[in-house]
Amino acid sequence: MKYDVIVVGGGPSGLMAAIAAGEHGAKVLLIDKGDKLGRKLAISGGGRCNVTNRMPIDDLIKHLPGNGKFLYSAFSIFTNEDIIAFFEKMGIELKEEDHGRMFPVTDKAQSVVDALLEKLSSFHVAIMENSPVSDVIYENGETAGVRLKDGRKIAAKSIVIAVGGKSVPHTGSTGDGYAWAENAGHTITELFPTEVPVTSNEPFIKNKTLQGLSLRDISLSVLNPKGKPIISHRMDMIFTHFGISGPAVLRCSQFVVKAMKKWKLHEVTMSLDTLPDQTETAIFEEISHLLKNEPKKSIKNTLKGLLPERYLLFLLERSEIDANAQGGTSSNEKVRAFAKNCKHFTFTVNGTLPLEKAFVTGGGVSVKEIEPQTMASKKMAGLYFCGEILDIHGYTGGYNITAALVTGRIAGTNAAITGKNRS
Repeated sequence: MKYDVIVVGGGPSGLMAAIAAGEHGAKVLLIDKGDKLGRKLAISGGGRCNVTNRMPIDDLIKHLPGNGKFLYSAFSIFTNEDIIAFFEKMGIELKEEDHGRMFPVTDKAQSVVDALLEKLSSFHVAIMENSPVSDVIYENGETAGVRLKDGRKIAAKSIVIAVGGKSVPHTGSTGDGYAWAENAGHTITELFPTEVPVTSNEPFIKNKTLQGLSLRDISLSVLNPKGKPIISHRMDMIFTHFGISGPAVLRCSQFVVKAMKKWKLHEVTMSLDTLPDQTETAIFEEISHLLKNEPKKSIKNTLKGLLPERYLLFLLERSEIDANAQGGTSSNEKVRAFAKNCKHFTFTVNGTLPLEKAFVTGGGVSVKEIEPQTMASKKMAGLYFCGEILDIHGYTGGYNITAALVTGRIAGTNAAITGKNRS
C-alpha cells in the first residue's frame, strides 16, 4: 500500500496534521503505537481539554518562552481563532474561562477527541493503532516511508513526525522521534523538563513543616546569583514533601533549570512574596499599628488572617518572634524582619522532578532547521515535524496545545501538497 502522507503519532498535532492532509485530498495513513488515539488530549486540562487560548497573538507568543517567536509565520496562516472556528464547525461549542483558556462546553475532553476521530473518518484517513514505528526510511535525500517494529515497510511520499517529546510517557511520548530526526541530519537541542514541580533540600522541606500548605495569589521569583529576579509569576503554589509545586512553581521551573545550567549552580535561590499588593514598609507599619493597639494580646492572635496560619507561625519563627508573646514585647527590628519575610522569603531549590514527571518537554528538533511557514525539514525533502518534538515549549494554559494544533495544521497541509506533487 502506498500513501501520499504518513503521520506518525496520534496526539493533538498528529490528529490535526492527518485531518489537514485529508482535507487537501491526500491519501493519508495515521500510525500510532498505542491502542487509543488522542490519549494526551483526553487528559489535558484536567480531563476537560483546554483546546486553545484566546489571547492576542503577541501575548500567546510571550506565553511560549521556548522559541515562541518561531511561530509568528505559522500564526499568520492559522491562528488560535481559527482553532476555535475549527472546533465549533465540528459541533464542539467552546467557552472562555480565566486568562483566555478555551474549553468545550461539555467539560469533557473525550467529546473533542471523538469529534477529531469523526473528522478523520470523513476524509477516509487510514488508521493503524498498536503499530510502533522503528524507523523513518530515507532514500536519495528524501522520505520514502516507514518501517514498523514488526518489519513491515509502508511507502509514502511525505512523512509527518508528530510523536511528542519525553514528558507524560504513559500517553506514548517516549522520545522515539529524536533518532529519526537525527538520521535525517537534524540537531536535537538538549532536552529538559518544563512545567514541572521543583525540588529542595531546605530543612523546612525535609522536615515537612509546610507540606500540603497552599498559598493563593502569591508572587514567586527565580533569582540570579546577584539576587535579581530572572522571572516572577503571580499565581498559586503548594509546599510538598519534596519541594514546591502548583501553577506559579510550574511556570518558574524551566528558569530554575536554565539558571543552574547557565551559572553551573547546584542550588538556585527563589523568593516568595505572600503579599504582592503591599509594600514592605506598608506591611511593617500595619503590623506595628496592630501590635501597639493590642499590646496584651498574643502576637499570633493579633496577626490572625494576615497569612494562612501555618505560614504565619513559620514566618514568625523565622523572624525570631515568639508567636505566643504579647504584642507589646515585640521589637521594631524583629517586626521589620517579619515584614521583609512576608515580601521576600528566600529559600534554595536544587532542581526539578525528572522529565518523565514534567507536563512539557523543553528542547527538541532545532527550529533553525525547520521552514517556519510549512514545518518542512530543511535537511530532508518530504519530512515534516509538528508538536512537542520541536524545540518549542510554553506554559500550561492552552499554549502548548495551541502550538501543537497550529504546527500540525501547517505540517499536514504542506505534507499533502508535497505528497500529491511527488506521486
